[in-house]
Amino acid sequence: MALVACSVQPTKFPESSVNHCGNITQSTNGRLPEYLASVVSEMADKTGVYVLEQGIEAMLSRAWLTEHAEQTIDVQYFIFSTDNIGLIATDYLVKAAERDVRVRVIVDDIMMQASVNELQTLAAHKNISIKIYNPMANVGKNIFDKAVSITTSFHQLNQRMHNKTFIVDGTVAITGGRNVADEYYGYDHKFNFRDRDVLLIGEVVGDIESSFEKFWKSKLSVDISNLVKNKKPVDYIPDFASLHQYACDPQNFVLSVRQKIYELPEAIADIQQQEQLQWLKDVEYVSDIPGKNTADKFLSGGGLSTDKLLSLLKSAENNVVIQTPYLITTKKIRKILKAMVDRGVRIQILTNSLASTDNLEAFSGYQRDRKALLKTGVEIFEFKPDARIRQKIMSEVMHKQLKQAPIFGLHAKSMVIDDYTSVIGTYNFDPRSANLNTENLVIIPSEKIAREIKQGMLQEMQPENAWRVSHVWNPDSEVKISKRLGVKLRRIIPKSVL
Repeated sequence: MALVACSVQPTKFPESSVNHCGNITQSTNGRLPEYLASVVSEMADKTGVYVLEQGIEAMLSRAWLTEHAEQTIDVQYFIFSTDNIGLIATDYLVKAAERDVRVRVIVDDIMMQASVNELQTLAAHKNISIKIYNPMANVGKNIFDKAVSITTSFHQLNQRMHNKTFIVDGTVAITGGRNVADEYYGYDHKFNFRDRDVLLIGEVVGDIESSFEKFWKSKLSVDISNLVKNKKPVDYIPDFASLHQYACDPQNFVLSVRQKIYELPEAIADIQQQEQLQWLKDVEYVSDIPGKNTADKFLSGGGLSTDKLLSLLKSAENNVVIQTPYLITTKKIRKILKAMVDRGVRIQILTNSLASTDNLEAFSGYQRDRKALLKTGVEIFEFKPDARIRQKIMSEVMHKQLKQAPIFGLHAKSMVIDDYTSVIGTYNFDPRSANLNTENLVIIPSEKIAREIKQGMLQEMQPENAWRVSHVWNPDSEVKISKRLGVKLRRIIPKSVL
């Protein structure tokens, strides 16, 4: 029912008599190759790695890279919202296209919010191309089309593209847990996520670009022009003036944040001076192929990302620390985890509590097997909705604006193995990530980075940030009875689709 209910709402840009863009000082900084000139020799056989822990730095990095792209921007997301962050991000992409940068965007169909007319308008720009992944239930579909997809192609309908990649000039990329929407960058008024991305420069970016090309050329990625009946005239010239004015309006894009984007080169210099940007060999990028698997096993089948994560898990000798918003385990996974604990591997997992989650369906799957998971010997911690860590992670602008802090949920998908190998990506610990959604992840061999990520994870497991779950107690009672009942009602949903 949730799939059928996905609706498309037109975006409204209020008319303004003020020329907000006339008050904006345009950046006169150089293009990306100029900033990378000093590290070209490192990029040849190494990868520069910088972990983006805070939403504000993840947002600023994307904005600055878009503004300084010289040739290409390739964007791939599960969710690209039409909220404030999404509209400003779109404006940045349009402005890049206006200075002759080729922009390609792949977005999954199921959560697409933009109207067909808006997508057509964007794609009408000569330098912008938009494809929709697996468009079976939303873009260009009516109620009848959706009903047919659900009843005749349920497996394919559930095979979504969960990859999240942002690639500039084929040399710099950002990937990780964040989609494009207010809540992933600390700007939502009601609910925000603690998330994690990684910025990559150099060698491994070629592998990320190759994966993007596979998705771009896949028959599952359909050009927006092939999904609409009422096409724009051949000579149609798109007008982005209202979008530009929206993004220039200081009510929508705070001037202090814009100033931080201008000043980012200074921050980058500090990062390099403090050796926070690590140059490493053997950084690995893993992505599932479009379609995930052959679908010869209904709602199952695994994939490249699943195989790699299982291999990494089994290789652990001492300890594993995991952050995952969803924790839905099968008998097979619990058997693997128990065998690891039995041979002396300590496993600590932080996931959402019922109080912090925005996904009751997923929580119902976790709740059903929580006691069985505890019996394996793993340690489980559940995130608090008012975790103290949000004061560090959330946008400073939002802290000043809001009288009441939003709920804080976990969305980071990360793992640290034996204090050396870090994994940052899109993979949730659930059957959907294992068998249905395409996922991507970066494997980072660095004691320094592993130590820093693990330290943050363990801090977020402390009592001020999370509850420790035991065989006799869990924090479900911390929420209203209506939410607890809502989870119970969702137990009718098979775990294989969660």
